[in-house]
Amino acid sequence: MSVDISATETLDVKGENCPMPVVKTKQAIDDLAVDDVLEVVATDSGSMSDIAGWADTTNGVELLDQVEGDDVYTHYVRKTE
Repeated sequence: MSVDISATETLDVKGENCPMPVVKTKQAIDDLAVDDVLEVVATDSGSMSDIAGWADTTNGVELLDQVEGDDVYTHYVRKTE
């Protein structure tokens, strides 16, 4: 994907392992306004599938993009309701 996405907030969960990236992403999304975008930066490779799965099964959020870098995984999640 890798489109130019402007994030409203950035959540740094580097060094955190499952399930904490998802738990902290949910907490951060709850504090945002509708249409805000949360950028989540993680080092846990499992966050790619974990955050995607969470977004697919959670009302009110949309996974916009995921970028896999060198040991860093960046996720963009938009609050939709």
